[in-house]
Amino acid sequence: MTSTAPEKDKSKTHKLSLKGSAKLVAEFFQYSIHTILFQRGVYPAEDFTAVKKYGLNMLVSSDDQVRAYIKKIMSQLDKWMVAGKVQKLVIVITDKDTGEHVERWQFDVQILSKPKSSKSSSSKSRSTATSAKDQENDSSKSAETTKTEAEIQSEIAALFRQITASVTFLPQLQGDCTFNVLVYADASSEVPVEWGDSDAKEIVGGERVQLRGFSTQSHKVDTLVSYRLVE
Repeated sequence: MTSTAPEKDKSKTHKLSLKGSAKLVAEFFQYSIHTILFQRGVYPAEDFTAVKKYGLNMLVSSDDQVRAYIKKIMSQLDKWMVAGKVQKLVIVITDKDTGEHVERWQFDVQILSKPKSSKSSSSKSRSTATSAKDQENDSSKSAETTKTEAEIQSEIAALFRQITASVTFLPQLQGDCTFNVLVYADASSEVPVEWGDSDAKEIVGGERVQLRGFSTQSHKVDTLVSYRLVE
């Protein structure tokens, strides 16, 4: 007679699939856009509503045009993420009167496990043609292979807490601001007609602060914020 070894607790050993990891990162990006718009006062606080996510009260825009703009970005980003084509996502806040870029949030994506069909190639920065407000008027390989989804969610929550706390050192934004989202995707990526190539929209002579990141078995995301020094 043979005995069967007890099964491992799947809740403790569950790993995200590559596709699941891609969707998790894409969802993180979606909440990042909303969070930055709220925390940096790009839109009035009354235009946001609270939702529970990552064990936190997240603020998301309730403005129809902003939501439609972000939805348009995410519909394409989801496809590029699953295909392993996204290298970074950038949120740029711009002074609407002067056209000067005053703040730049960069999320670098390192793909630890690419889809077999994905080919390595150079990248180009893609951005939507207009902003929402204009519409209105190697260490990464050490990522824990046994990390659970709950642990990943905890890392993401810690990053959002740091983004929220960043208001303590970031200069207060002056005047009316707008924003753009840039996605650095493989040059071979199919690009929708409403998207186009863009410059990097860097902050000239600005300060740079490295923030937290998070990782799954398939992706590693690092965060960097650049901002214009107040004279």
